[in-house]
Amino acid sequence: MFPMLTLLSMFYYICLRRRSRSGTRSEVLNSRRAIEANQRTLPLSVEVEQYAKEVLDFSSHYGSENSMSYTMWNLAGVPNVFPSSGDFTQTAVFRVYGAWWEQCASTPQPFRRTAPSFHSQDYIELAFEEPVYPTAVEVLETYHPGAIVQILACSLNPFSQNPPADVRWEVLWAGDPSKALTPQARQFSPSIKQINFATNLIRLEVNSSLLEYYTELDAVILRGVKQRPILSLYKMPMIDICDLSDSEEEREVAEASNAKSSTGNGYFDKLPYELIQLIVSHLTLPDLCRLAQSCKLLQQHCCDPLQYIQLSLQPYWAHLTDASLGHLQNRCTLIQRFSLSWTGNRGAVTATGFCSFVKACGAGLVCLELACCHFLTEGCLEVIAQSCPALQELNLSSCDRLHPQAFGHIAQMKALRRLVLYRTKIEQTALLSILTFCTQLQHLNLGSCVMIEDYDVVASMLGVRCRLLRSLDLWRCRNLTERGVTELAAGCRLLEELDLGWCSTLQSSSGCFLQLARGLPRLRKLFLTANRTVCDSDIEELAAHCPALQHLDILGTRMVSAVSLRKLLRSCSKLLLLDVSFCSQIDARTVQELSALFPAVAIKKSFTQ
Repeated sequence: MFPMLTLLSMFYYICLRRRSRSGTRSEVLNSRRAIEANQRTLPLSVEVEQYAKEVLDFSSHYGSENSMSYTMWNLAGVPNVFPSSGDFTQTAVFRVYGAWWEQCASTPQPFRRTAPSFHSQDYIELAFEEPVYPTAVEVLETYHPGAIVQILACSLNPFSQNPPADVRWEVLWAGDPSKALTPQARQFSPSIKQINFATNLIRLEVNSSLLEYYTELDAVILRGVKQRPILSLYKMPMIDICDLSDSEEEREVAEASNAKSSTGNGYFDKLPYELIQLIVSHLTLPDLCRLAQSCKLLQQHCCDPLQYIQLSLQPYWAHLTDASLGHLQNRCTLIQRFSLSWTGNRGAVTATGFCSFVKACGAGLVCLELACCHFLTEGCLEVIAQSCPALQELNLSSCDRLHPQAFGHIAQMKALRRLVLYRTKIEQTALLSILTFCTQLQHLNLGSCVMIEDYDVVASMLGVRCRLLRSLDLWRCRNLTERGVTELAAGCRLLEELDLGWCSTLQSSSGCFLQLARGLPRLRKLFLTANRTVCDSDIEELAAHCPALQHLDILGTRMVSAVSLRKLLRSCSKLLLLDVSFCSQIDARTVQELSALFPAVAIKKSFTQ
């Protein structure tokens, strides 16, 4: 019976295509609805359920590169926690949440002309065992759900030895940033779009800006069928209404409309050049490119290099290629701020294509964002150093495949003010060379740089050479002791942000935290996360010497009481964030009392069910 149904359906489809050549558009659409109704009776393939086999790439994580706690690698395999709710080390956690990081001095200015539909802040890519035509993607969220804003599928099989020439990404689902009503666990399974290729590579993109604490993910389930659904076979040629001829009436209306609009530009071309430039400047990049094709006047305005002083290609990472960069090259001769973050992976952009662009357009570059750009090579950094003499900001966050010796070229960029090396393989020799020559540094991120052997030497060099430093991120650095902290506090008196989270070698008994409080009166953000030795005297010193403090994280300490926290909250009137999660002397009732007394402060206390 089923073969007969399939044969009849194919016959009906052929008849419909013949009819479309002579029938009206409405007739064709009615026939299409009929065949779709018939297809609902056809049998479907057996649905396959599979968990992620491997984590391929991600932009950030809370955990360490040498551990499994709070790392993205926890998303591979079956659930560890779900359906339990709470803060568990076996889950995957991104590096940031909320709006706190956007308020910091180290946060770069947003790019103009960024597409309003682009909300993503972080991503993770997951490989599954079998390619399937997706019917559902389910994400097991165990704490503060709601961060996922986009789910995509890729045509590339990451386990195949013969990758396709054309790698396609399709959005299965997209939504605005949100947060769930409660922090409890949930199974997130949005309605996804049907695609016409099998996939075993799924990408999740998140935005945690509305969340009250870190979101935690436990597992991802991909459901799908191995055989292409029959309905999708017909959708490809039938949905494209542009293939169908217009009726005679539609042609007459279109010709009349064209005749009326062919009289010129009206008064639009009489507007001042600057006014048209201002109007055009509000368009996103794709709209700008489309408008350039409408007429010669608007092409002139849309291709003016003044429209490309700032350009972020991050929202278009899935489509950017060497050809795209080549097409934009003549328009970007005056570019000053440029972002290629997340772009070019899996061969879409090559080192050659990137270097060609930088050589042609890099003379005026002040800011270059290259987070998660895995096409970068040592030659690329050498070209940046030679072609961008005015460069002040360089972001290489999570460029973890860049060879250690490549970072030595950064020392030639003597105008640098902001340098992000989070999750890179920079070694101590290259870093010391950078600090020796780049003495104008104001913002430096060395979070999770595991190849650096002695952070005391680095801190000492910072105190001597980089006295203008305003923010320093040493998240999860190894071997930093009170000697390095003391020399840092003595030399970098302008520090406003200092992240010493998970620096387990620091001991309060050495007096290092007292030195910080007394030596850095401008501190606005201080993270002492997971340092169990932080005590009441440290908190009282902060209260006495750091009146500008806004963000303080003392998660995990056992020696801080409610008494010292009250002193801190009274003295630091600008405080906005206080994380006391897993502080054994601070229970939920104390948090409620302090929150009632100081409602302007977000006091965080995570829980484990």
